[in-house]
Amino acid sequence: MPLRARQRCHTVLTGLAVLALSVALAGPAQADALVPAADALVPAADASAPAADARTADTWTEVGSDRADPLTESQGLASVEVPAGSPNRYTGIGTIPFGLSTRGWNHVGDPDASYDGHYVEPYQRDDGNTKMFRVQAPDGSWSEYVHTLSPGEALNNSWSAVSPDGQWMLAGEWGTMNRLLVFPNPGVNPATSPSENLPQAATVHLDHAVRDVQGCDFLDATTLLCSSDDPEGALFGITKPLLRIDLSAAPNGTADVTGHVTALRQLPLRSACSGGFEAEGIDYDRRTGTLRVIVVSPGFCVLTDSKTYRFTRG
Repeated sequence: MPLRARQRCHTVLTGLAVLALSVALAGPAQADALVPAADALVPAADASAPAADARTADTWTEVGSDRADPLTESQGLASVEVPAGSPNRYTGIGTIPFGLSTRGWNHVGDPDASYDGHYVEPYQRDDGNTKMFRVQAPDGSWSEYVHTLSPGEALNNSWSAVSPDGQWMLAGEWGTMNRLLVFPNPGVNPATSPSENLPQAATVHLDHAVRDVQGCDFLDATTLLCSSDDPEGALFGITKPLLRIDLSAAPNGTADVTGHVTALRQLPLRSACSGGFEAEGIDYDRRTGTLRVIVVSPGFCVLTDSKTYRFTRG
């Protein structure tokens, strides 16, 4: 998200964290001025796909949801296959290690994991010209891979998505964009080292602009599913869309590829509070065929009914 919006969100969630602690210790708390007075139920999402494209037949049906903790599950999520039996991973304000935040890395985005178990978290800071990807190997050890911004590259580091072959990682910027960035996958691709700059290797050129993409995950080698926090709806006729991006070829780091963008449906926007929702990270678990997307509720309801929604295909 843009830095000023991220800072506002960080402030609100930090304040709500204190409020949540007060609730736990002293019972129900009074809503403050940030909490909308209205509490009407927001209607269920419109599942229509506006684009006249054969890919709109790719239907993802909501099958359930789980409460998303606003401190530790409010930014992103990832399923981890290795080691066997690994729990799902989540990111939020409360998951940023103290040592990172003191060095300025105060925002974590939507993570991903390669099929061999390397887990990648994207970080950004408020100043400078670098981004950072923090990687945990299957043995539990952590490494940091820093990327110096390319000319014209936005400072935001919203998400990471690892290709099925494990060698390449896609990442995204905030705002209205016509591209995705391709990097060698840190910790897996032999061209990477924590002691060297993580270079941008290639670009995915999109045939349709996207706005405020919060997360992407590979469905297969040439297909991405992405969650967009687009609040306007002008690009696809719906706000907060679930997007599909069909690549012209699997990323290989040596050549740019193109991506065909389709809006599949609006993400669920349901809460006991009215106001602005925030679509967050996304994860596709190939073992179960389950797609999960975090949607943070507005106002006070960020504490009570933010959800990780589950979808299956068809």
